[in-house]
Amino acid sequence: MRIPILLVGLLTATIGRAEARSIHVVVALCDNVNQGIVPVPKSLGNGQDKDHNLYWGAAYGVRTWFDRSKTWVRQKVTVTLPEHVLERCIWKHTGSGAVLVADAYDGAYIQLATETFFTYTSGNNATSVVVGGATVQVGGGADLIAYVGHDGLMDFAAPTVKAPANKEVRRTIILACISQHYFREPLRTTGASPLVWTTGLMAPEAYTLEAAISAWVGGADDAAVREKAAAAYHAYQKCGLNAARKLLVTGW
Repeated sequence: MRIPILLVGLLTATIGRAEARSIHVVVALCDNVNQGIVPVPKSLGNGQDKDHNLYWGAAYGVRTWFDRSKTWVRQKVTVTLPEHVLERCIWKHTGSGAVLVADAYDGAYIQLATETFFTYTSGNNATSVVVGGATVQVGGGADLIAYVGHDGLMDFAAPTVKAPANKEVRRTIILACISQHYFREPLRTTGASPLVWTTGLMAPEAYTLEAAISAWVGGADDAAVREKAAAAYHAYQKCGLNAARKLLVTGW
């Protein structure tokens, strides 16, 4: 029996969408001692204390924020931690099935965290995790790679960036101060494409990250993802929506 061409096309499209998208977030823990930042309270700025850190275990930190989310559900997965990663958490999106992996890097190793981000955006060091019986590509195999934390490129030279491992175009979110300026040239070399990054000083807290990622996995275009991120930033920072739109931008 011949299958109508239209049905073949629909089946092909369905097969192509069968594998859920993946996001890998590199978090450089806030560190008063080892980073060139304006010091924050000691309990928030200990880069070796993940449970109280501003960017991880605190109220607006990545782990705490996504654990409280109604649409991202923490997965019980046994993992081997990469070097100088204090904790890895994995969540699954209830609507799309997308998988989010976040790594909390010891704040003293922000340079390694930054180098790892660029390695992933170039498609190198692709690894996988098994979530709910399904194998999901992460690291350089992720569809979207994010960086959260202090902009270490203000303090040290950009690392030597690897050439793209393949022709896949990975998307990126960079929540760090003035990331568009400091991350631009290394990111171009990796072949990745900026979804959301910043033009000025900012608080890289997780409400902005979740708003952007959730819009992206929901199929929003780049402008709509940026708008969701800006709206979330304004909601918590009370900076004005127009100011948030100027801060959080998309594309080159």
